[in-house]
Amino acid sequence: MREAELQSLRDTHTSLEAQLRTTSRPLPEPRAVTKALESLHKSLPQTGSGTEQTADHLLNDLVPGLNGQSLSPSYYGFVTGGVTPAARVADAIVSAFDQNVQVHLPDETIATNIEDRALCMLLDLFRFNAAEWPSRVFTTGATAGNIIGLACAREYVITKKLARAGLERLQGEGILSSCRRANIDGFQVLTTLPHSSLGKAANIVGIGSECMLNVAQRDHSLDFDLPRLEELLAKSKTASIVVLSCGEVNTGAFATKSYDEVKAIRDLCDEYGAWLHVDGAFGLLVRALPEDRTFDSLRACGDGLELADSIAGDGHKLLNVPYDCGFVFCRHAEIPTQVFQNGNASYLRTGATDITSPLNIRLENSARFRGLPVYSTLLAYGRKGYATMIASMVRLARDIATYIRQDCPHLLLLPRDVEIETLFICVLFRARDEEANKTLTDGIKASRVVYGSGTQWDGMPATRFAIAKWDVDVERDLELVKSVLKA
Repeated sequence: MREAELQSLRDTHTSLEAQLRTTSRPLPEPRAVTKALESLHKSLPQTGSGTEQTADHLLNDLVPGLNGQSLSPSYYGFVTGGVTPAARVADAIVSAFDQNVQVHLPDETIATNIEDRALCMLLDLFRFNAAEWPSRVFTTGATAGNIIGLACAREYVITKKLARAGLERLQGEGILSSCRRANIDGFQVLTTLPHSSLGKAANIVGIGSECMLNVAQRDHSLDFDLPRLEELLAKSKTASIVVLSCGEVNTGAFATKSYDEVKAIRDLCDEYGAWLHVDGAFGLLVRALPEDRTFDSLRACGDGLELADSIAGDGHKLLNVPYDCGFVFCRHAEIPTQVFQNGNASYLRTGATDITSPLNIRLENSARFRGLPVYSTLLAYGRKGYATMIASMVRLARDIATYIRQDCPHLLLLPRDVEIETLFICVLFRARDEEANKTLTDGIKASRVVYGSGTQWDGMPATRFAIAKWDVDVERDLELVKSVLKA
């Protein structure tokens, strides 16, 4: 690359950093969006504009039309995290060196070593023993992690049914053939209040979203009805997968509240040959909270997750690393390889090593160097730094909820019986007046200073704030929210 081009990139980076320091609003002004749309080129130019002119177009024409979902501490939509400074520096290195993290080549690059070390550090943050999770890999997000988890689960439950019939799973055998031999006439995914991505995952792996069954208690929509769960698991011709929601998308609540609850579900899975998967997109970070009595009930919701067969999570949510970043852990080393192995490509093979080539245990062959920002931010903040970060998110969520309940007679905190001390990072509410409730979310967005997501609860529109930024300032951010909700 010529020196002039390098200097142009340096100047662009300097300009971008200046804009990052001054961007605090979650949404751009409407006129900025209109101007940015009008500036988009309508066709491929015959002659290129050059790096410098293109960079100027990006920074001055397009960037003002982007939202501040990652940059604004008051963007509370979609459980969207920000990017810690340490992760941002690492991500610049990722783009500059552009490693394709697919094959473990320890004599040629340390990229896979860094990713494996980052995954082990994550396991440590979550208080898991890395030795018990030999299959660990980065992927695009919790959706892909759920796909990997259900694909491994499908392999496992078929193999278990075959073994009980005295048969073995054949290498490369299709689902229909193996199910016929195992006398399986259907699958079921047993869960409570699942995220929509779980249905997508079930469709992709051939189980089907219609096989997802709600096994919640009648009066508690997240808690498992254990007698009903055992009744369904006992179906001799049905292969079963159980999924725990670790952080329900609207309330942030958890499907289990103690180690004993998870252990009871684990015991049933073992008895009937079922797989236990955890969708921990953002709720997994509950295990990073400090040992403080304020968080005792929350920390208990994360206890027992180490008993699962697989766990999926997001890095671009509460961990606050750039999109896209997810991860999946599996305690069965051989099963992901059976599902995702690239068996016939000799140029992708390596010798025996202690790190599995990532392409053999995940969906993608080619992949961005997602582990470096994770390694960087964990190194920069450590266990105590993340404990403080997550605790601040929880405290702000609880303070907002308290303000709504005590000082906003026109608003109703949801669920109606929610206890403040059980809240994690989500605040769900609606207007008491039905007509006002129809425009509540749009009215908050129109402020341009606070952003919340619209959703549905008990068949009615509702608004949800998800507190997920690394730079939460409880006092500052609470006053900003008050100024909007009071209006």
